[in-house]
Amino acid sequence: MHLEIINQRLNKMGAMVNDLRPVKAPDKWHAGIDLGTADIVVTVTDENGEPLAVFMEWAEVVRDGVVLDYIGAIDIVRRLLQKAEQKLGIHIEKAITSFPPGTEPRISRNVVENAGLQVEALIDEPSSVARLLGIDHGAVVDIGGGTTGLSIVENGKIVYTADEPTGGRHVTLTIAGNRRIPFDEAEAMKRNGSARSLFPVVEPVFQKMADIIQHHLQGHPVKEIYLSGGTFCFPGIVDVLQNELPDLQWILPTEPLYLTPLAIASYRNDKD
Repeated sequence: MHLEIINQRLNKMGAMVNDLRPVKAPDKWHAGIDLGTADIVVTVTDENGEPLAVFMEWAEVVRDGVVLDYIGAIDIVRRLLQKAEQKLGIHIEKAITSFPPGTEPRISRNVVENAGLQVEALIDEPSSVARLLGIDHGAVVDIGGGTTGLSIVENGKIVYTADEPTGGRHVTLTIAGNRRIPFDEAEAMKRNGSARSLFPVVEPVFQKMADIIQHHLQGHPVKEIYLSGGTFCFPGIVDVLQNELPDLQWILPTEPLYLTPLAIASYRNDKD
């Protein structure tokens, strides 16, 4: 799918997140659940992948594909589903969900099923983005709260996936250690206007992410790298990647935080 269309949908998602104003749902729609390290997102799209509702809650109930607070994760999913159902006037019985590469897919399935849903499809996160974008030759790097995930596509097929534990949480921990403040306070600083001033503190973390990416790209002659995940909202991170790996083309969508949730909800539409 053309990136311009994806960006339009991402902008729409950013504008509608947690908006409870009623909207009449079409006859056909699909729901996706993104169980992230820093947040959980429920997205509903129409049959063409156009966003209808987006509900998100910041929460640290999942880390690196492992559920730390199982009951908490289920409760959040149920709460977000209820809001989506209320907004659209529908009853959600099944949903698509995902998992970080290299982790046990059953963990995500268990959360969704215990929230009362049937799992319609299950796919690893960067691969869902690769399918949404229709990449023929390139890679997706998904840096969320806990990990740097990567999928490589050659001739339209995903040939390699990897995931390593360096993500937005590590950025926050670095800020907390440097400023000698609690984790929650550092997280708030990262998300607000203080982020740019913190760049010198966290630049080494971004350089480590670049090293991870370079390591997993070895042996795969790709040039275009598509970026996904909330960590790419931090000012300056793409500059670091460009400086460390200047021979690659880095493609950043308008709202990287919502790219994986959109890809998950749209997966059924794009897989055949």
